[in-house]
Amino acid sequence: MRVVSLTCSNTEIVAALGCAEMLVGVDDHSDFPAEVVAGLPRVGPDLSVDVERVAALEPDLVLASLTVPGHEAVVEAVERAGLPYVAPEPTSLADVARDVREIAGLLGVESRGEELAAELEAAFAPAGGAGEPAAERPTVLLQWWPKPVIAPGRLSWASELIELAGGRNPLGREPVKSRPVPDEEVREMAPDAVVLSWCGVAPDKVRPEVVYRNPAWRDLPFVRARRVFLVPEAVVGRPSPRLLDGLAALREVVREVAPAVA
Repeated sequence: MRVVSLTCSNTEIVAALGCAEMLVGVDDHSDFPAEVVAGLPRVGPDLSVDVERVAALEPDLVLASLTVPGHEAVVEAVERAGLPYVAPEPTSLADVARDVREIAGLLGVESRGEELAAELEAAFAPAGGAGEPAAERPTVLLQWWPKPVIAPGRLSWASELIELAGGRNPLGREPVKSRPVPDEEVREMAPDAVVLSWCGVAPDKVRPEVVYRNPAWRDLPFVRARRVFLVPEAVVGRPSPRLLDGLAALREVVREVAPAVA
């Protein structure tokens, strides 16, 4: 089977299913696994995929997505071109496992898909016992973008990851995927910690100083205590098995912050 992936998450799912050899093309942003994507043809960035280039690769299946804002136009172009495709739109961790099963079925590796999906479901299952009441958990504001601050809401697997890590997302009850958060609202939230997971920015280019130097937040406890953390967007913003790494990283954040705010 010849597969073209148009998003990082789908590329990672195909590789995790042991089907990397089926990939004949990927989007410009796919960077993992590095040894898999290094020699593959590129079909453009996720928001401006060259559908003619995709078609020239003669795919049996195109893996698109509706999680990337603006990717809808690419999906419509793929459909107009008559290419066989799927475009998952996960909003929860359960959806990620569901999509792994669906893609595995399309690739003809159902048993491997079931195994991987079950592994994810087990890792993402709430821990037994009552746990900390929500009000006693440290609040963790995750930033998808710095100016304006964009943060996830309830309709984002990132909110679930924060909760599973033992924290609380201040936007966790809002029925949105994400939304802008003005400086004054951040002041009112007074989060215990801020996690920087800036979309499309390499981890070595992320600058906590952007947060620390914001005059609107200078007197907030998370700034005074230097509780700004970096967790790569690649492990919390992509609905793929690498969310396991994101969960582990967020747990480390909560472990460090919780004693300080107890």
